Parts: sequence; structure tokens; C-alpha cells
Amino acid sequence: MLAGVIRTRFEVLRRDAEIECLKAKLAGEGDPAELDAAFEARCRELDEEFAFVAESNMGGEFFAPEDAERLRAIGERTWMCHFDHTRGLSWEEQARLGKVAASEAPEPARLLEDRHDHKTPEYDQGELYNLSIARGTLTEEERKKINDHIVVTIDMLEQLPFPKALRRVPEYAGGHHEKMDGTGYPRGLTREQMSLPARMMAIADILEALTAADRPYKKAKKLSECMRIMGFMRNDNHIDPELFDLFLTSGVWREYAEMFLHPDQLDDIDIQDYMSAG
Repeated sequence: MLAGVIRTRFEVLRRDAEIECLKAKLAGEGDPAELDAAFEARCRELDEEFAFVAESNMGGEFFAPEDAERLRAIGERTWMCHFDHTRGLSWEEQARLGKVAASEAPEPARLLEDRHDHKTPEYDQGELYNLSIARGTLTEEERKKINDHIVVTIDMLEQLPFPKALRRVPEYAGGHHEKMDGTGYPRGLTREQMSLPARMMAIADILEALTAADRPYKKAKKLSECMRIMGFMRNDNHIDPELFDLFLTSGVWREYAEMFLHPDQLDDIDIQDYMSAG
């Protein structure tokens, strides 16, 4: 939805530039060839800027500060708004907007902005805020909401009367977002505080999450991309390095991939490229 709204604004800017060019021609205010050249240059500029905004909306592993600065500069462009933006809102949107005077048309509006009425009690729907996410496509608020599933999982499983052989299931299932350096959640456990099955679950969960094709906030990754990312996580002490090596040499990742992944995700990899050094 965000991309569609912003695309429409770029369409308005391009159409305004075309109208300006045509008006200048009709008024005899310049050489037609020069006016056409200026219009074409303006279109190229808008094309480049929209391509950058569209790519930002797709998310990635890293969004550089200079990219965020460019995004803000593009957002300062203005387009003319001819309709009252305070009308036709839901009661919730109206409450966030507050009691403001009806907008005077026409009035300039920024191409991209973060307004106070973009914020809800749980989320920030600001355009620049969402387009400038440093990693991935989820804001911090959205990520925290998703992470709540672990707490719910632990609470639910701890209430079940597991037999003795399965009594540690809550620990195994509830620790798959813990990290070896203690920066994970929900309990901030370190490697030494986690059992082997819990550490294994963390690795398995990462592979499943990276390769999953049913997540609306990201595209499923190929095996080589997954191994590269997991290698970085091993280097950052987020997953157990010895277990990750075992994960690679055992071939369990390949068995899983052949059973559940789309054929396009099954690219060739050399596990030696991702093994621990030494």
C-alpha cells in the first residue's frame, strides 16, 4: 500500500512537469526543443528517485546512513494537494490527527514524511521511518510484536503436563531466539546456560525462517544466501560455532532443503566456505 501511494505522488510530479512544459510551449516562453529536453531530464530524475524509493521499500541486509539521507532529501520534494486530507477518515485516524483546521486547497505537501498522525499506540506508520529500516523490512515495533510469540510459546507449554521424557520441551522450544553471547530473548541466555537441543533449535529455526516462502515481509532466500548470513551470525557469536559446523558437515541442511524448499532456492554451495576458521 505504501508503495502504491508514493508511486501515485511520483506520477503527479511527472504529470505536473509535463503540463508545465506544454503550458510554456503554448505561451511561447522558450525554445520547444529546450523545453522538451528539460522535461525529459526531469523525467529521468524522477525515474531514478522513484527506483531508489522502491528499492528502499523492498528492504535489505543493510541500509546505509547516506541512503537514509538521500531518502530524506527526496522526501522534501513537494506536490500540490487539491483535496482536504482531513475528510473521509476513520474515527481512529481522526483521533490521531486531532482537531486541526481543514486543509486549504491547493497546498503543497511533502513527497515523503513522518506525521504525528502516522503513529498509533503500537506502531509508527511514518513513510520515511518505514522506508529507512536499517535491516530487513520490519520496524522495531513490528519485530517486538512478532517476538512475543516466544513468550506465548513458553507460557503455553509450561502449563502442559508433559511426561518425564518431554519435560524440557518448553526450554527447547522457547530458546530458539536466544544467542550465544546473551543478547537474545526472551531470557538473554548465554551458550553455557543453554542445552544442546536448545542451541540446535536456534540454528534450525534460522534456516527455516530465512528459507520460508510464506512470510509477507520478506522474500525466501536461496541456500547460499542463508549460509552466508548464518556464517555472519556464527562470527558474531549469535549461534553455536561448533554446532553450526556439525550442521554443515552432517548434510541435514540439504535434506531439509530438498524436502521443503522450492527448486529455485537449491543453488550449489561449498560448505568449506562457511566452516569455522582453523
